[in-house]
Amino acid sequence: MNEKQNIGSLFDRIAGKYDFLNHLLSLNIDKWWRRKAVKCIVQDKKVNGRCLDVAIGTADLAIELARQLSQQHASFNITGIDLSAEMMRIGEEKVKKLGLQDRILFQQASALDMPFDDNTFDVVTCAYGVRNFSNLDKGLAEMQRVLKPGGQLMILEFSYPKNKLIAWVYDLYFTHVLPAVGRWLSKDKTAYTYLNRSVKGFVWGAQMCERIADAGFSQVAHQPLTFAVTTIYTATKI
Repeated sequence: MNEKQNIGSLFDRIAGKYDFLNHLLSLNIDKWWRRKAVKCIVQDKKVNGRCLDVAIGTADLAIELARQLSQQHASFNITGIDLSAEMMRIGEEKVKKLGLQDRILFQQASALDMPFDDNTFDVVTCAYGVRNFSNLDKGLAEMQRVLKPGGQLMILEFSYPKNKLIAWVYDLYFTHVLPAVGRWLSKDKTAYTYLNRSVKGFVWGAQMCERIADAGFSQVAHQPLTFAVTTIYTATKI
């Protein structure tokens, strides 16, 4: 069975512990990664209009996007889509506590078949979601389709260190430590084993940039962070 075909139910099972484990297992560095990623698309640019956050999950990236856009006094709204209803329920609770419910809206939908017209959004973002697409190229094509011409794409995703020593430590951590701690705290025997495999089996760096360019984007760039364990990809719709 293809685990990615059932990704929504997998994240439903671990939703309650997802944020806690993200912060714990990354030593809270994931918060800085998101701030940095959002800054890449709003810094020195006046972003106004409609934003789409693909695989919004518990809304950490959407909340950071709203925070930085509010600082710019931008006029914006953010729509978030995800297959996991439970992840979005938790995200909606966080958004309401912050008073952002009029800025961030949630909709259950597939990234491979988005319920939006062509050329709808000014910005499309996705944090730690594209590696879970059952068809990466189709997902990238959908992002390109719903973006307006000249619109910005930002993807934040795990990658793989080039330094051999760092890669060895990273592999040890992802193969043994993360799955064991994830299973223990989430009480789910399979989810964090899948997450480990999803990272190791994914494309990153120049290969990922090529896939983004093939989907119809220009000005494709990537910025590795923290010894390249994660990477920011940015691009513009042609």
